[in-house]
Amino acid sequence: METPSKMKVLVTGCAGFIGARTAELFVEAGHTVVGLDNLNDYYDLQVKDYRLNRLRKLEEFSFVTLDIEDRSGLEKLFQEHDFDAVVNLAARAGVRASITDPYVYLSTNTLGTLNLLDLMREYGVQKFVMASTSSLYAGVPMPFLETADVRQPLSPYASSKLGAETMAYSYHHLHGLDVSVLRYFTVYGPAGRPDMSPFRFTEWISRGEPICLYGDGEQTRDFTYIDDIALGTIAATEKCDGYEIYNIGGGNEPISINAMIGEIERHLGKKAIIDYQPQNNADMQDTSANIDKVTSKLDWKPEVGPFDGLERTVKWHEDHAEWLNQVSL
Repeated sequence: METPSKMKVLVTGCAGFIGARTAELFVEAGHTVVGLDNLNDYYDLQVKDYRLNRLRKLEEFSFVTLDIEDRSGLEKLFQEHDFDAVVNLAARAGVRASITDPYVYLSTNTLGTLNLLDLMREYGVQKFVMASTSSLYAGVPMPFLETADVRQPLSPYASSKLGAETMAYSYHHLHGLDVSVLRYFTVYGPAGRPDMSPFRFTEWISRGEPICLYGDGEQTRDFTYIDDIALGTIAATEKCDGYEIYNIGGGNEPISINAMIGEIERHLGKKAIIDYQPQNNADMQDTSANIDKVTSKLDWKPEVGPFDGLERTVKWHEDHAEWLNQVSL
C-alpha cells in the first residue's frame, strides 16, 4: 500500500511529551495534524500548556479537547475529518501510579484504544500507530527483541499496554487494519514529563531540593531522546503496513541512573542531595533495546546519544527556569 505524500493524521495525546513533539514534526514533514487531548491533571498543566502553545502556532495543526474514552465525541471527530492515519499517543503512563489506580489505566490505555480501532473500522481509516512500552519486557533477556514472550507484565500499566497491543492485532486480523506498535524506551528531553526522573532530578538539583531515588541508582536505562522517538513514530506511520511491533530505543549502551544524575550535576554546576528509597518491585532493573528490526524496515536510527541529549535537556530547563520553578513535582 502506498503512503500518500501528504496525510491528515489524528494524533491523540497531543499535549503530552511524545504527542506534542510528534505532532510538531509531522507538520514539519508536510502533513496535516488534528490533535486531541483531554488535558487531565496527572501532572502540572503548565507543562502541557507550554507544549500546546507551541503547536497552536502551526498553520497545519488544529486542536480539540477530547478524551479517547469518549466514543461518541470521537465519532463526531471521525465524521468531520477524513483521516489517513491515527497515531494513538494518549495514555496513562507511569508504573508506580498504575499500582495506585489500575482502573484508569485499563479504561484509557485499553478501552480508549478499542474506541479508536472500532471507529477506524467503521469510517475506513487504514493506518493505526500506537505507543506501547519497554515495560513489557520485564524478566526477558537483554537486549530486548520484539519476538520475546511478554505475557508476564509486572504492573497494571504494562498490562494495559499489552491489552491494547493484542486488541490492535485482532482488528488487523479481522478487519485488515495496518498497525505499527511502538515499544518506546525511556524517553527524555526538553519539555518532558514532570513525573519522570530526568525532569524531576534536573528541577530538584536546580532548586537545591533532595532527589527521591528508588534503589541504589545502579539501574540502567536505554535512554531515547524525544526527537528520535518522534521521528521513529512518523517513520512507522508513513510506512505502516500489515502488523508490526518495533522497539524505538536509543540503540546505545544503556547508562545508569547514577550516571544520569552525574551528567545533570555537571551541566548545572550543582551537587544532588539524594534521598534513597527502597526500589519498587514493579520497576525493571535494566532495559536495553535491540533496534535491528526498526533500522532495517523503517530506515530509522537514533541520532542523539544520552550525554548530548541530557546536555540539551538541562539547557532547556535553565532557559525556562522562571516558570519551571513553579511546576509541581
